[in-house]
Amino acid sequence: MTTSDVLLTADADGVRTLTLNRPEAYNSLTVELKERLLAELRAAAEDPDVRAVVLTGTGKAFCAGQDLKEHVGLLQANDPAPLHTVSEHYNPIVKAITGMPKPVVAAVNGTAAGAGAAFAYASDLRIAAESSSFLMAFANVGLGPDSGASWTLQRLIGYGRAAELMLMARTVDSAEALRIGLVGEVVPDEELAARAQKVAAKLAAGPTVAYAKIKGVLAVAAESSLEEALAAEDAAQTELGGTKDHAEAVEAFVGKRKPQFRGE
Repeated sequence: MTTSDVLLTADADGVRTLTLNRPEAYNSLTVELKERLLAELRAAAEDPDVRAVVLTGTGKAFCAGQDLKEHVGLLQANDPAPLHTVSEHYNPIVKAITGMPKPVVAAVNGTAAGAGAAFAYASDLRIAAESSSFLMAFANVGLGPDSGASWTLQRLIGYGRAAELMLMARTVDSAEALRIGLVGEVVPDEELAARAQKVAAKLAAGPTVAYAKIKGVLAVAAESSLEEALAAEDAAQTELGGTKDHAEAVEAFVGKRKPQFRGE
C-alpha cells in the first residue's frame, strides 16, 4: 500500500483499491483530493497489471461531496477555482470512471453525498455497507446536480425517483437503495472490504477486454436508437471474436476446463 495525505492505493490480485482518506472531513473533496483521484484513476486505466478497480473511503463516510469549507473560503477570497471545478475536476473524474476500460466497483462504506454519491452511480457495480446512505443534497445549497448524476441516477432508478431524490434532497438508506436498484448488494459493515475485493478479484480474473466492450456498448445503447445499438454490438462482437480471450474460452469449453483469461 502506498499512502498520500488524502488518498490510499493498494494492489492485490489484479485489483487496485483507491481509498479516499480524509475521514475527519467525511472524505469531502478538496482540490488536492480531486486532482489526486483523477490522476490515480487515469493511472489505473493505463496500467496493464490493473484489471479491476475498487473505489471506497476511510472512516464513517464514502464521500460527502465537495468540501464546502474550502469552497466558501475560495469564494470569499475571490478565487475563481470553485467556478471551474466541475469542468476541471468532476467531469473528468466521472469520465475516467465510466470510460475505465476495466470494471469499477464502488464499495460504499458510509455516507455518499453529492459528487461522492455521483462517483458511486458512475461505477459499474455498487456494494453498500448496511450503515451506508445516499444523498443528493445539491438543492440544499442552491445548486443543481453535477458529476454526471443527472445522467447516471435516472438510468439506475428511473426519472421519477431520481427527480424526487434531487428535488427533495432526501436521504436513502442502504435497505431502500437495494430495493430501488441503486445498489446491487448490501453487506454487514465489517464484511464490505472483503466482499468488494472478492467481487473485483473475480472480475479481474475475467475477460477484461470484453468487459471494456460491454461498458462501451451499454453507453452507446443508453442514448441511441436500436439500429445504432445493434451496429455497436456488431462492431464489438467482431473485434472480440478475434481476441485471445475468446479463443481461450472456446478451447476451455471444449476441453471442459476453466478458462485462463489474460485480457488480450
